[in-house]
Amino acid sequence: MAVSTTKKTVTKTPVKKSTPKKPAVKKATAAKTTSSKTTTTKTRKISAEERYKMIEVAAYYIAEHNHFQGNAIDFWIAAEEEVNKKIA
Repeated sequence: MAVSTTKKTVTKTPVKKSTPKKPAVKKATAAKTTSSKTTTTKTRKISAEERYKMIEVAAYYIAEHNHFQGNAIDFWIAAEEEVNKKIA
């Protein structure tokens, strides 16, 4: 059995380095700017669960500030007042 060996010549084509394209700059339209202003002026309603978590965290920080010396209920009441002021 005869095996023929032939050499294949491979030519490499030069690879062009691509330059990154700059993203197109879009101009803001009047409709887009007014819609973004309206979303920032709207107030989001806070759920009861979110309010509870906010009071919980605030009460912890009030207690920590007082070196955990005092009544937990007093810390909770102070936190409720603080959160209610911020929400209103």
